[in-house]
Amino acid sequence: MSRYDVPAESPYAFLDDDADVRAWFAFMKVQLRLRYEMNRQLRDDSGISLVDYDVLVALTSEPTGTMTVSDLAIRIGAERSRVSHQARRLAEEGLVELASNENDRRATDVTLTPAGRELLRRASPGHIAFVRKVFFDALDGESSVALSEAFERVYELLIAHGTLPRPADHP
Repeated sequence: MSRYDVPAESPYAFLDDDADVRAWFAFMKVQLRLRYEMNRQLRDDSGISLVDYDVLVALTSEPTGTMTVSDLAIRIGAERSRVSHQARRLAEEGLVELASNENDRRATDVTLTPAGRELLRRASPGHIAFVRKVFFDALDGESSVALSEAFERVYELLIAHGTLPRPADHP
């Protein structure tokens, strides 16, 4: 009996074999724990949540520091309503500004403020050090390349079979 045997009533019993169950369990354990620990690190060191950090970092990917709520939701893979709520909260803290989109009054633009950029500048070194310690230190060059290639293939399937479109500027 494999340590990855699952009860017949488990939804994972439908996976093809032990290798698939092992890969899925490993991924789930890592992604759930990694998001928890990154959130904890950011809150403890910088007073910002991982979700806040995700939004602010996404805004830096635009030269203007501005995205619509919808585009921001697509970029970070989140529900539009959740991102709208998050943006309002960040605006209350002075980290972003909200404005009606000049081309579509139904859309809301979210713009990174100087205070938001400064918070990212302060939070990023500790966050990156943590990510290096718990993620990259586990990989050598060869496994890093293999993991990148595997995640890129998974991402392409998510784009092809998922419900969110591909972010506009990311092939």
